[in-house]
Amino acid sequence: MNKINYQKELERLIDKLPDHHRRLFLHSCCAPCSSYCLEYLRQYFDVTVFYYNPNISFLEEYRHRVEELKRLVSTLNEEAKGSEMLNQIALLEGTYEPEKFFEATKGLEDCPEGGERCFICYELRLREAARLAAEGGYDFFTTTLTISPLKNAQKLNEIGSRLAEEYHVACLPSDFKKKGGYLRSIELSRQYDLYRQDYCGCEFSKRQRERERIAKEKDSQKEQKCIAKAKNSQKGEGMTTEVWDIYDEEGQRTGDTMVRGIPAKGQYMLCACVSVYTGQTLFVTKAF
Repeated sequence: MNKINYQKELERLIDKLPDHHRRLFLHSCCAPCSSYCLEYLRQYFDVTVFYYNPNISFLEEYRHRVEELKRLVSTLNEEAKGSEMLNQIALLEGTYEPEKFFEATKGLEDCPEGGERCFICYELRLREAARLAAEGGYDFFTTTLTISPLKNAQKLNEIGSRLAEEYHVACLPSDFKKKGGYLRSIELSRQYDLYRQDYCGCEFSKRQRERERIAKEKDSQKEQKCIAKAKNSQKGEGMTTEVWDIYDEEGQRTGDTMVRGIPAKGQYMLCACVSVYTGQTLFVTKAF
């Protein structure tokens, strides 16, 4: 089954929009992910940002993220004052209901990130966005989640389409990471000095990141020992450390790098295959 290019779907839809802005109810997971999405979408829509994330643990982390989103929206609105092309962005904070997340994901605590637990979490947040978008008479609803290389854009759009039929409000197709969207979000996060986190927000994701961090530290220690051993064995000869660019599943550079080794989940390397034919023998070398 071929994957749908939801970014192209979005561009085709935007091309058909009338001259006046339509109303969009945008679920937001955090300020960094919202940065590029708002920069892009406010050109075509009157946007209301909806912060609803019952998955986030704990309350202190929740408040930190929502306050950072408020600061971003306030800054963007201030910058757009006097503009005839950019309308002011509205912001609506939902209720913090972590008990709903734990109830919905009960039994899936050990499910790896990116699996069924995440899909249930997607629907929990998108369902509330679709419900309020329908009640508020919005033309569309969507989410910033598709900007993350670690989130399943296909699944998010499938859930959004199903909820659109249920609540009778259109779901705006999206895959915001494409066309350099994810890299732009990193640039904007630096520009506005936004708080960036290294996990999605739930305590299960945080535990997984902690395990990955510990494993990475151990691998790094082993690597340093190997490098030191190689330097000693080479008796002063120079040694070069390979640094690799990290790509997402769509083949887009994320802007991050790593020392040669095994990439983490959701990270990808470019692969090259080199063949040398001598006339009688074919040599094939794979490099990852």
